[in-house]
Amino acid sequence: MPSHDETFMRAALREARKGLGRTSPNPAVGCVIVRGGKIVSRGWHRAAGRPHAEIEALRKLRSARGCEVFITLEPCSTHGRTPPCTEALIAAGVKRVVYGATDPNPAHRGRARALLERAGIRVTEGVLGAECTELNEGWNHWIVTGMPFVIAKCGMTLDGRIDSPPGRRWLTGEAARRDAMRRRAQVDAILVGAGTVRADNPRLTLRGVRGRQPRRVVWSRSGQLPADCHLLTDEWRERTEVTRGRSLRQVLRNLGRQGVVQVLIEGGGETLGAALDGGLVQRVEIYVAPLITGGRVPAFGGRGVGSNAAAWHLQNPRYTKIGPDLKISARLVSLRKKN
Repeated sequence: MPSHDETFMRAALREARKGLGRTSPNPAVGCVIVRGGKIVSRGWHRAAGRPHAEIEALRKLRSARGCEVFITLEPCSTHGRTPPCTEALIAAGVKRVVYGATDPNPAHRGRARALLERAGIRVTEGVLGAECTELNEGWNHWIVTGMPFVIAKCGMTLDGRIDSPPGRRWLTGEAARRDAMRRRAQVDAILVGAGTVRADNPRLTLRGVRGRQPRRVVWSRSGQLPADCHLLTDEWRERTEVTRGRSLRQVLRNLGRQGVVQVLIEGGGETLGAALDGGLVQRVEIYVAPLITGGRVPAFGGRGVGSNAAAWHLQNPRYTKIGPDLKISARLVSLRKKN
């Protein structure tokens, strides 16, 4: 049986997930307010500059005095686009604050507890902490490093090829493609190599899902693309950036400075390989079709590693069957010992 705190933190997580793909460059956060063991108000952060989850939930109540407040992320304690949430919680007279993840932002980290306890509010932290932290894994990475959280995504055959046989446009099935489209709706930018644009003329748009159209970034040496390609001619052409003569790391760093928190690299094999070679990938999401084609283009090209010991490893991989295909999702880690 889940505990009292876990039950209400799960409700806060459900609220937080409503904000995925909407809040950048802020994290997705959810909140529920509890009185007498029952939820009396809910809130979630809807967009940067909009009220934080705690504030939204507090504003729906005539009074929160004596209530418990469950928040997926440590409440902010400094003035940014909005006033500090710690001040609002203190002013509301709540008796207890429970939060799941500690804010990794050095400006906030750990400050909320001291401020709230000084005001006589009981504080509990770390409830469902792993789930609350994973919810904002991209933002956590960006706020600490300044670099976007990079997800390498591809659909490939069982023998690791991404080029389709003649007469077949897609390798994976419709259900897998819908799942990948939902992921697009959660990121700030989609990046592909210029070779992919020339070969496939992709649109890189959201189809069949609701959400904000991500920026489209083409990594190119020459900066030259076919003038009639979709990325330069469709309704989203103003949200397309074609880079020229910059390393992939430089491109990503520049995106991070612009507030791009998560980048989905969708190919091709050369670009995915370069991202791996550069240690730029934090997560992989690979859709494996039950096909063996012996195609020409590997999913991940590049130089590759020099030994098995240098290989990237999957941390806590998830294997999900989607229609006839298999989705593999995991964080990437290196097991090499650092001197």
